[in-house]
Amino acid sequence: MTSHQTTQTMKPATAAKKLGVYLEATPAEFQEGVVSRSELNALQADPPEWLVELRRNGPHPRPVVAAKLGVSISGLARGGVTEALTTEQIEALKQELPEWLEKERATQAEVRKETVRIKEKNKEKEKGKDAKGDA
Repeated sequence: MTSHQTTQTMKPATAAKKLGVYLEATPAEFQEGVVSRSELNALQADPPEWLVELRRNGPHPRPVVAAKLGVSISGLARGGVTEALTTEQIEALKQELPEWLEKERATQAEVRKETVRIKEKNKEKEKGKDAKGDA
């Protein structure tokens, strides 16, 4: 009995997400086909010009926009940003620094602090368990 290795493929939307690009801005042949794991690896290792350009100038998908602005995806929605933005639009928002963006950045900073605090607390708990186990 021989085993046949099937090529793992993914939908264009999944590949675009893994590449960090906005699907609707990719070339038609990318949007209409399927992407194999090896094709994805090749795109990541040696990106074609369209991919380099998309990553540089956008439009960027919401997770990338949120990261570039230092806010959560939910924060983008609360700020009214529901569409993909270009790098230029993101930079303009950073310059304008609207009230919602300041507020969301502060919220995100608090979330990060709380995450660190919880992580430290859990580490201390683990240390306490280890010390009791050693005794």
